[in-house]
Amino acid sequence: MSRPAIAIVGAGKVGSALGILLQSKGYSVVGVASRTPASAEKLAERLNCPAFSLPLEAVAAAELVFITTPDRAIGQVAADIAAGGGFKPGQIVVHTSGAHPSSILRGVREAGALAVSIHPLQSFAGVETAIENLPGSYFALEGDERAMETAWQVIQDLGGRGFSLAAGAKPLYHAAACIASNYLVAIMHFATGLYGRFGLDRKEAFQALLPLVEGTVNNIGRVGPVAALTGPVARGDGATLEDHLAAFKDAGGLETDLYCRLGRYTVDVALEQGSISSEQAAELKQIFEEGLP
Repeated sequence: MSRPAIAIVGAGKVGSALGILLQSKGYSVVGVASRTPASAEKLAERLNCPAFSLPLEAVAAAELVFITTPDRAIGQVAADIAAGGGFKPGQIVVHTSGAHPSSILRGVREAGALAVSIHPLQSFAGVETAIENLPGSYFALEGDERAMETAWQVIQDLGGRGFSLAAGAKPLYHAAACIASNYLVAIMHFATGLYGRFGLDRKEAFQALLPLVEGTVNNIGRVGPVAALTGPVARGDGATLEDHLAAFKDAGGLETDLYCRLGRYTVDVALEQGSISSEQAAELKQIFEEGLP
């Protein structure tokens, strides 16, 4: 299968990584545009392709267009290109948002082009880490059926795996991704802050907790989240939980509330694991209920 010529509109972390990786797999990059001219020129220099001041100009010769702007700009960027006659029948236009369906690409289908969303289920701290992390990642696909063969080819060329979902499922899909990634960051911030109460700064606390987190993630990878659960809830150790809550008396209400609500959820995981009885589960939930501020 020949690889289509591509354009990148939005030269941030994801757009840059996609352009670099796909060019290495035989895709011809025919244009780059970005809100910041300097970022477009930087990526274009790396890809040895033209940088354009207007997205309309960048997509003119492309068969496959990636709009990799921030989510809030996707619809307007697509609409502006469409208003200038930039989309043409048979062209495939992609956005990489996890939260929004392909229909956010305003004006694409009206021009006879195809719309699809290809969202990498991954976290990117920078362009180089994105280049490292994209291969092997999962991608969520949603959009026009006639675009799917090309979309699957892109995922395969990126060394990824994928699944399709309905447009209406995207908000819940994205919420789950945020829980797994963003809320993990928040939980680490929560935990390292507690360590500060007995003298460790956040950097020291993070270094102390990181091996535990890495070991936990490794366990989840080997046996799944239910079997990987350990600790006082999994043991039905209500006395330890009561000690925890006594220590939280000097913490803020938000921290105590978060600890108790996460604990209650964890009780159900332990029950699914089979490490506690329904009677123990009820006792543990009561402890957390009484601990709520």
